[in-house]
Amino acid sequence: MKKLMLATALLALTAGASFAQTVRMGTEGAYPPYNFINDKGEIDGFEKELGDELCKRAALTCEWVQNDWDSIIPNLQSGNYDTIIAGMSITEERDKVIDFTQNYIPPASSAYMALTADAKVGEGAVVAAQVGTIQAGYVAESGATLLEFATPDETVAAVKNGEADAVFADKDYLAPVAAESGGALVLLANEVQLGGGVGMGLRESDTELKGKFDAAIQAMKDDGTLNTMIKKWFGDAAVVF
Repeated sequence: MKKLMLATALLALTAGASFAQTVRMGTEGAYPPYNFINDKGEIDGFEKELGDELCKRAALTCEWVQNDWDSIIPNLQSGNYDTIIAGMSITEERDKVIDFTQNYIPPASSAYMALTADAKVGEGAVVAAQVGTIQAGYVAESGATLLEFATPDETVAAVKNGEADAVFADKDYLAPVAAESGGALVLLANEVQLGGGVGMGLRESDTELKGKFDAAIQAMKDDGTLNTMIKKWFGDAAVVF
């Protein structure tokens, strides 16, 4: 009888584990250190580590899906994955079509990068930005000519080959690129604050899932592990909570 009860209990536990909700996490895989593909061909970066920890705390099973940036919102809406965790800034425009968790990166600086420190970025200049970003929207309204590209790498390449006078993007993305260029690329001094920080995007109908991730993000803020993770990936000078 005891063996039967034990077997029944083990079966119940196993069944409970097998029915844990699986959440498909959509990311770009091309925006280090937020997200990128490592040498093993695997999704890696700050958001991979963060997403896995959030799923663990929310008792969810994570599956990762790579998707190009320019279709990342439409493919969330069509059900190809359940969340966007891809360095996406929270904006009023995006919030009209999808929902967001609370931010897991505080509002941070956007910056220009060019070949020289005196490069033009305003009226008469050509500035590269990734399509569909808040930086692209800012450039379009700045008086400069906007040159949009599908990937961050292409925006940097446009500056290197003289196609653009500068690139405008998250400073967290550009700073390592400039540092690794050996002086060939420089960050300009005129930083700009845009957006409400970076959050996870979800479908408007997924209120329960949003609640679980909101609670997990808040718990990581409260116990300090989120700030520790931010500094690990972005450096000690990174903006934290």
